[in-house]
Amino acid sequence: MGAIRYYWEDLLPGSVRELGSVTPTADEIKEFARQFDPQPFHVDEAAGQRSIYGALCASGWHTCSMAMRLTVENFLNESASLGSPGLENLRWLKPVFPGDTLRLQQTITQARPLRKRADAGLVRTMWEMFNQHGDKVLQMEGYGMFGRRTPATPEEIAQYEARPDAT
Repeated sequence: MGAIRYYWEDLLPGSVRELGSVTPTADEIKEFARQFDPQPFHVDEAAGQRSIYGALCASGWHTCSMAMRLTVENFLNESASLGSPGLENLRWLKPVFPGDTLRLQQTITQARPLRKRADAGLVRTMWEMFNQHGDKVLQMEGYGMFGRRTPATPEEIAQYEARPDAT
């Protein structure tokens, strides 16, 4: 972890950040699957060829894990991250095959102060992962809590909550 570069105040709705890329190998796909998702088309090339995917493919959970690694390495380690209350709308849109180069993009969709913690804010993010052909293979949305540079005043929180678009 390095110095903190990103606080809640820096995470503006509409901002887009590229979070790097990763290229899984067949061995990495099988290793992950053997431990966490041992479905035949994730652990065996022949079974993958017989499946609806036509080849060995990564578990969706492996794809999520690769997205998380890119997020940590290229953003969270430089942020005032306080963790996450969870994900929503997780979708695996296309299979990921060995040798695919996956690129991750993060878009901030909402930000609001936390009601009970003046020193933190909540951010809603959409992550989209694309393969080398530009096909979207993963989309997920979720929340993260981030420390603030300057704590919110009760007036700021009340003003935000009075907005018609506040969620």
